[in-house]
Amino acid sequence: MLENPLFCSQVTEFTLMGLTNRPELQGPLFVVFFLNYMAIVVGNLGLIILTSVDSYLKTPMYFFLRHLAFVDLGYSTAIGPKMLVGFMEEKNIISNNGCAMQLVFFLIFIASELFILSAMAYDRYVAICKPLYYMVIMSDKVCWILMAISYLYNIMVTLLISIKLFRSSFCKSNVIRHFYCDSLPLLSITCSDTSEIELIIMIFAGFNLVTSLLVILISYMFVLVTILRMNSSEGRHKAFSTCSSHLTGVVIFYGTLLFMYLQPQSSHSFDTDKMASVFYTLVIPMLNPLIYSLRNKEVKGALRRLFKRIM
Repeated sequence: MLENPLFCSQVTEFTLMGLTNRPELQGPLFVVFFLNYMAIVVGNLGLIILTSVDSYLKTPMYFFLRHLAFVDLGYSTAIGPKMLVGFMEEKNIISNNGCAMQLVFFLIFIASELFILSAMAYDRYVAICKPLYYMVIMSDKVCWILMAISYLYNIMVTLLISIKLFRSSFCKSNVIRHFYCDSLPLLSITCSDTSEIELIIMIFAGFNLVTSLLVILISYMFVLVTILRMNSSEGRHKAFSTCSSHLTGVVIFYGTLLFMYLQPQSSHSFDTDKMASVFYTLVIPMLNPLIYSLRNKEVKGALRRLFKRIM
């Protein structure tokens, strides 16, 4: 603990409290999250490879799915390995620079997921509501522009937040009440005026969440209207099935974020945040490859073709 204001600028490392302070749980938790992280790597890396090599999956939907797998792997890797090391150490120490890097990569990837999910919703809107113009509207150039804008915007915003945050003085404590470096736990231990950085975080977090959610809701509103107007029950079923995986992923991801950020301040606690954070940083990246492959005939077909090549 660093309590003396004279040493505000001398903080070179932080202590992460982790998920639990009970020693008897460290071993079992290491095994659980090691298996969890291995499933994330295998599932998401498998999706990236599969959608890259299979010629039948060279469509905009799988282009965005590949990037979704990439960002899932990205933010879970920013957190997972360090978390596993923390279970094996008596004191879970992270350097100032290491903490800053973890925060930067986590924020870039987690914010990019919001935009990718909204891009996937727009892709489903075009595919179902404007099928004749699908390949024109969702051309390769458009898809790459959407992703480039998303990554560049999130990199700039994340660097702005991180630079301002780590230029603050940490003299209340060097103990982070979390299992990774996140902006809110870091803000709670600064002794600088945090009003400006809090306003920046609130504006950009609100903008990212609201705009991406609006795109998803409006896209699926038009999709629902179009589906209900279809005369064929087979056509309606096919249209619903193409959206079901994405809708499942959206409900789980946004549901967790809304639970975390919209709960009353009186019931808001770091313990609750940690449980919610575990879910959207380490459980959702494990579930997404299952959601988008087990219920997808094209992905199953691509897997069969890949195994035939290997065998």
